Formats: sequence, structure tokens, C-alpha cells
Amino acid sequence: MAGKNHGINPTEPWRDVAGARQERRPLNSSQSHTISRILKRVLDIVIAASFLLLLSPFLLSVAVIIALGDWGPIFNSQRRIGYKGKEFGCLQFRTTRADATANAYVTVVGEIVRRSSLDALPQLINVLLGQMSLVGPRAINKEELPRYGEHASAYMAVRPGLTGYWRTAGRGDLRYQNRVSVDVEYLSKWTLALDFAIMAKTLSALLSRHALLPGQDS
Repeated sequence: MAGKNHGINPTEPWRDVAGARQERRPLNSSQSHTISRILKRVLDIVIAASFLLLLSPFLLSVAVIIALGDWGPIFNSQRRIGYKGKEFGCLQFRTTRADATANAYVTVVGEIVRRSSLDALPQLINVLLGQMSLVGPRAINKEELPRYGEHASAYMAVRPGLTGYWRTAGRGDLRYQNRVSVDVEYLSKWTLALDFAIMAKTLSALLSRHALLPGQDS
């Protein structure tokens, strides 16, 4: 990644986060905050492993259906910028036909898992591998990174999230200028309690009738 981040040092703390909020509680500066970050990683591992175990019959069923549909790969792996600027393959269930061209044809099963956001469940594997967190900024690719300007170091100082403000605020439909401010706000007032609140809101949306029954749009 050297030379590709426009002078950004991914190991340098994010010093300019939301002005006054930084003065109220500087990021990555106190022992208690360091302990909270360690607890966050421990919880990521425990919760991700638990979900993978509990959901394994469902995940296996979806994987088999996708594979048998056209004998293509089960996952798509998209390159994303992770912790300390390292690229990784962000996993998703494949929702389009294996032989799809630029005009990707979404399969019936793919439409269901995409509309319910279940296509992102394989990212629990990324969480276990330490490439992602359950809650964090939206994962971006290296082409997007320069668009975040002075705030780009913030995205590389933490792990991108399977969910976050960017999802609960509008399921990823935020404009770029708002995505940055949303993630700045999350990082500036981050606590474990905030992570739990975001996870609860995400689970509520996934389990709602609107999320799981795409044909019931109002």
C-alpha cells in the first residue's frame, strides 16, 4: 500500500475527529479506551463464532442452493481496505449468475438474500480473521480512499464493520459527503454500548417483516 494512500500514514492516530468531541474524549489516548478496544475484538470473535455456529445449517443450505443453481462459486470476494491499510477479500454470497457479464443477472435466491442483507453473512468469517469488525465504518476499496481526504486515516486505524451507522442510517444509501460525516460521528463517540445499540438495530431490521419479505414493500 506504500505510495498509494496519498501521504496518509495508516498507523498514525486520527487526531482531528469532530473538533469539540476530540477535546471531550480523545480517540486511542487513554488506558480505558485501549481496554475497550481489546474487549471489542474479543466480543467480535465470540459473537461472530457463535453466529456462525448457530446459523451454520442455514448458511450451508444457502451455499448449496447457490452452488447447485449454476455450478458457480458460492462467494464473491471484493477487494477492500482494512486495518492499517491492508487489502483483504470481503466475502459475500454470490447473488448473480456465474456466467453474468457486465449486466449482471440476479438469481431468484440472490434477490432474496440481497434484499434481506443476508448476502453479507459470510463476512462473519472476515471478522474471525481479524479483517473486519461486527460494527465499524463502511468497507471501501482503494479507488474510493482518496475521496475521504484527511479522514482516510480513520478508516485505516480501525477495522471496517459488517454493520454500522452507514447501514442503520439508510442501508448504505447515504451520499459520499454524508458517509464521511456519519463515520466521523461514530468514531468520535464510540463506546461498546454504541456498538451494541447498532447491532440491536441491525438485527431488528433483519428480522422485521419488511426485511425478510421483499414482496411486502409499502
